[in-house]
Amino acid sequence: MDRVSFEMEFLFKASPTILYKFLSTPNCLIRWFCDSVDITDQVFTYSWDGAEEVANLLEDVENERLKFQWENAESDAEFLEFRLKKSPVTGETILEITDYCDDDEVDEQKQLWTVQMDQLRRETGG
Repeated sequence: MDRVSFEMEFLFKASPTILYKFLSTPNCLIRWFCDSVDITDQVFTYSWDGAEEVANLLEDVENERLKFQWENAESDAEFLEFRLKKSPVTGETILEITDYCDDDEVDEQKQLWTVQMDQLRRETGG
């Protein structure tokens, strides 16, 4: 099965500073992304229903960008990236996500991210 990247974009009323906190701190991540998370140095160990996934933080630009690589990724070229920027027109925060999945799972992954972003939007107040 071929692996492909896909990108999604979501608008938030919350500031980049608030969203960055929800993407990078354990107390906030467990409110929308995972059941638990342990962060040691640049290693994030996420847990969902007792299963763990480990991601290495590759890039961290406060309030702008986080880029991770899953330890079990099929290729070193795969990553998960969150980019934050302000819309010059509306003033809203734009959260851009880049992720990878099997080519026949893109729609499912996009639906999953949409559900996750709805939860994040509720947690951040819009």
